[in-house]
Amino acid sequence: MNEFYTKQNRANEDSTESGATRIAGKKRFFKFAVCFAIAAAAVVIHYAVLMLSPRKPPRAVQLEHTAGRGTILDRNGRVLALESRMGDITLWRPTMGNVEELSRELSPFLEQTPDEILNKITTSPSDFIYLRRQINESTMRLVEAAIASGRLRGVSVHPVPGRIYPERELAAQLIGFVGNDNTGLAGVEFAFNDELASHTRQNAKARDKRFGNQIFLTLDINVQNILEDISRRVLEQTRAEAVMFMAMDPRNGDVLGSVSLPGFDPNSIQTSNPVSRMDRPAIWAFEPGSTFKIFSLAALMEAGVIGEDTQFECKGYYERITARGERIVINCLGVHGKVTPREIIVLSCNAGAAYAADRMSTHEFHDRLRDFGFGVRTGAGNPGETAGFFRPADQWSERSRPTISMGQEISVSALQLLKATTAIANDGILVSPRIISRIVEPDGTVRTFQPEMPRRLLSPKVSRAIRSYMLDTTSSLGTGWRAHVQDLSLGVKTGTAQMINPANGAYSTTDFISNTVAILPAENPSLVLYLAIIKPQGEVLAGRIAAPPIRDAADALINYLGIPRGSNQQIAHSGAIPIPALPYPVINDIMPNFAGVAKGQLVPLLLRGDLQIQIYGDGWVARQSPAPGSPLTQDTVIILELEN
Repeated sequence: MNEFYTKQNRANEDSTESGATRIAGKKRFFKFAVCFAIAAAAVVIHYAVLMLSPRKPPRAVQLEHTAGRGTILDRNGRVLALESRMGDITLWRPTMGNVEELSRELSPFLEQTPDEILNKITTSPSDFIYLRRQINESTMRLVEAAIASGRLRGVSVHPVPGRIYPERELAAQLIGFVGNDNTGLAGVEFAFNDELASHTRQNAKARDKRFGNQIFLTLDINVQNILEDISRRVLEQTRAEAVMFMAMDPRNGDVLGSVSLPGFDPNSIQTSNPVSRMDRPAIWAFEPGSTFKIFSLAALMEAGVIGEDTQFECKGYYERITARGERIVINCLGVHGKVTPREIIVLSCNAGAAYAADRMSTHEFHDRLRDFGFGVRTGAGNPGETAGFFRPADQWSERSRPTISMGQEISVSALQLLKATTAIANDGILVSPRIISRIVEPDGTVRTFQPEMPRRLLSPKVSRAIRSYMLDTTSSLGTGWRAHVQDLSLGVKTGTAQMINPANGAYSTTDFISNTVAILPAENPSLVLYLAIIKPQGEVLAGRIAAPPIRDAADALINYLGIPRGSNQQIAHSGAIPIPALPYPVINDIMPNFAGVAKGQLVPLLLRGDLQIQIYGDGWVARQSPAPGSPLTQDTVIILELEN
């Protein structure tokens, strides 16, 4: 009996213990369920708040306005490219209003149709949309005013550093342009990007962001304007595909003007195309034709294989039978009879040039022409410059030597041709062209740019003889008589070259390059001009369509540059002219009076990192804000409006 009760008590104890365990487990489950429900509710509420709250654009789109890019100027300090405050117009789609209404309101600001804007917004895969990159200051103000008035919901303006080209199309291919990130993409902007880009340096207190270096080109904007005006007229009259026109001082290699038409406006790069952006004088190689004869004959005369009185027979063609029995024939423009080097140049005699080239070995002829710089880049400073096409002598055929003597079977650039001409203009001294005059750092340090040292290539006797032949070419007997300028000794050489037809590799019967090179004054040259007309329509002979523009340019430039001529009064002078220092506008705590200050005097202000200054127009300051005498603070924006 006792044993029974003992077992029964144990069973009751086990049953009581099991029930307590079950009750405790239920309590723990209940607590866990409550906690889970609360956490789940919190998550739901959190995401509900996020979904219903206005969304903000990602922080990654916040852009920083850094110190400015260096200024590009012409040789006289006229601004060609400068830093400017610009802006990107963006849209954060989740906060915008009615998309059709927004597109209509944005249309005048973005210079796009409402349908174009609507399509861009609705088809963008991202909520953050760039509507327009690098708009100008005036448009930025209008958009900012519209946003401040409660219009344009979702639209923002992000200030970014930009670039303005005050002279627009003038020398645009040479100057180049920048991309959306203010990095150079073409021309000087690209080739000297590291010089122009703003720099960050570490000082004792903090990082200091400063402007990039200033670059002064060798260009003279007045010379450039003269050449471009004439080139546009030539392009229209000849209905040509393109025109190149260059001016250079042969004494130091300074390129004073460089035209390549058709052109473009670097302020509106989106409206241009690769052809209009091409810097043809530097990157395009072509067969020059008869203009090359002055270099061929100079090389032959310098070697002593022909002299000024050496005669050749022109029967209207050049003919030679090779050792293998091959008959080579090169036609001439006429039957010139007995010709010396002078007649070869004056009459542009193909046969005479070819017979003269037979007097020299292939390798020596090749080497002497290469010494002029053909087949080698000039290093003038233009990015993408071509080396031209000039095969090694061991790859020449029996026909190469006479053909090259008259400017075929060799391709050159306009820059190479200018370089070679300096040896004739400088009494035999070869000078490389350059487009950069000097580089000025923010602290005032000046560095000059020189591609290579001048060297003697020809004797004074040979170079003067070639110049006298070129001078005779402008006489009534020469092919360049239409280039003659009254009271000025102007030497020229014309050339009309057939272009290669890319379809069959043969010379075209319709496509030509009409070009002329000029040296003036012929006795003591200080200017070289070169004009090339690519694929003119109708008349193609250079003496008829290229020589007259050379005359017009020479007539205008000798007056501007002060080159002596018979009708110019020359006065003896010591050469020293006292020039009063220009007043420098000083800005401290008070706004000075800028009235009448020239644009060139304002350039130093752009290099100061502590000023917010905006300059509009060209010429001299006509209006300013704030008014003279106003106190200046760190946040003051100085606005100067210029007029001619």
